Amino acid sequence: MNIVVSSLNAKYIHTNLAIRYLKAYAYPEFDLQIAEYTIKDPAMNIVTDLFRKKPDVLGFSCYIWNIEETIKVIKMLKKIQPDLIIVLGGPEVTYDTKEWMEKVPEIDFIVIGEGEETFKQFLMELHGGQKFDRVSGLAFRHHDKIVVNPQRNKIDLRTMPSPFRFEDDLPHLSKRVTYIETSRGCPFSCQFCLSSIEVGVRYFDREKIKDDIRYLMKNGAKTIKFVDRTFNISRSYAMDMFQFLIDEHLPGTVFQFEITADIMRPEVIEFLNKNAPKGLFRFEIGVQSTNDLTNELVKRKQNFNKLTRTVTMVKDGGKIAQHLDLIAGLPEEDYDSFKKTFNDVFALRPEELQLGFLKMLRGTGLRIGAEKYGYVYMDHAPYEILRNNVLSFDDIVRIKQVEDVLEKYWNDHRMDETIEYLVKHVFQTPFDFFQEFGIYWDERGWARIGHQLEDLFRRLYEYLKAHKNEHVPIIEGFMKYDYLRNHKHKPRKPWWSEKLSKKELSHIYEAILQEPHLLGEAFVELQINEKDLYKHTIVEILPFDLQYYQKTGSILHEPTILLVYYHPNKKTPSVFTAAKHQLQRLEKA
Repeated sequence: MNIVVSSLNAKYIHTNLAIRYLKAYAYPEFDLQIAEYTIKDPAMNIVTDLFRKKPDVLGFSCYIWNIEETIKVIKMLKKIQPDLIIVLGGPEVTYDTKEWMEKVPEIDFIVIGEGEETFKQFLMELHGGQKFDRVSGLAFRHHDKIVVNPQRNKIDLRTMPSPFRFEDDLPHLSKRVTYIETSRGCPFSCQFCLSSIEVGVRYFDREKIKDDIRYLMKNGAKTIKFVDRTFNISRSYAMDMFQFLIDEHLPGTVFQFEITADIMRPEVIEFLNKNAPKGLFRFEIGVQSTNDLTNELVKRKQNFNKLTRTVTMVKDGGKIAQHLDLIAGLPEEDYDSFKKTFNDVFALRPEELQLGFLKMLRGTGLRIGAEKYGYVYMDHAPYEILRNNVLSFDDIVRIKQVEDVLEKYWNDHRMDETIEYLVKHVFQTPFDFFQEFGIYWDERGWARIGHQLEDLFRRLYEYLKAHKNEHVPIIEGFMKYDYLRNHKHKPRKPWWSEKLSKKELSHIYEAILQEPHLLGEAFVELQINEKDLYKHTIVEILPFDLQYYQKTGSILHEPTILLVYYHPNKKTPSVFTAAKHQLQRLEKA
């Protein structure tokens, strides 16, 4: 039999861990081929490529993000090759299994739940007596009936073979995200999450995992993401793995973890702040809501004060980037409550803040009890909510407007000083800024088109001119500062139209050449000659004292010369300021 296992990933850089476990577990009795695509690939291209592989059995790993495209592919393949055996597995088809087989007659078999042992036993029966009723965790068709066998017992993860020792993967390791799991299951019972259904946490063999990580790094893996639902549930286990990764990491490798922040002990963070190289680790933290009633209703235990302590300690350490998640649409979280949640979490200033919307996943407690909270949601994946008893569709649309500009104007970190000034001094709360600007953004149709970096500055400037004109001179200064300091090379066409004349610029450069110490000792040490000064710098006038603001958080209306020097051999520019009146005195002299 020619057996192919496949998945449609969200992006090219992603890899599917599940089908690699299937391949490793089935070997050596069965030698599976792996075929990965993306949901953006045309269905016909996927079908053509799979057809050329001439499979007898074709398995797909199914999730909410790929199920719709996967069904398109298998329907086409069945028309071309009716005798092809189609097998689906994964979280999306593990629940409502009979419904899936009734709705999609092209599906021959479904592997339910943990699939490695079930899929291998299925292949053995397919190759032998074809008594599929003996395969636990398998759904199949028998004459005109759909048979769903009981799920099997959990695998002893300590016996699992490595899913990473395939030569075909080696050329791609440096270009893609490598997913690794050290445990399965979750100790918590959050009713919106599939992990709440599996009771308890089971661990893989720790030394095998370490060997896998060594192998992956040796062969070029740069981004390794742990998919454990709560990596730090065992403090001793997490500490051992952190120490191992610190001791044996290779330069340029990044490890990402999903952690529960409010159970992380301060001594663990102190250890990481002291010993972890900057940029080695990245934490993903699901906050979801700061509404106590909401968290209680979804059986989510969370101490926001302890979470805040953890996030703050990690941020102050300056070693680990943090990505925090929110979910709009949880029970009894109305628009005003979600606004508070957003402001609570934004106050922590995470490097990334992801605003997501509740998805009513098959098998979860919230989907089963949807009527209790008046949930109306999409019939098709990803089953995102459209409204509930406290959040209207109009509220959801407004929050989506926040999401759009949050991603572009905060998570990309192109305008940090500008955003800080806006949310502290111009708008009542951070949410108000993102909401009001998001409405303006959406009304102009900008959500439906692409944007260059300069466009993002121009569009924010246009909005501020229309709605906060009295603040524009100061904000424009911050925007220029953010724009110039975040370029690796001297920008050719800055986004603003009014620039210093050649005469004004010449006077400033002449004054700087006369008294370079006015820009500080760091500027003097660079010993920039006249040619490089003109060639590799940009000068602008800010209407306030930038250094004074950075020290005090207050605006002093004292015009400042901003000079940004783009080093020919460095990736980051140097920024210098001087009071404009000091240079003017030199010009007069």
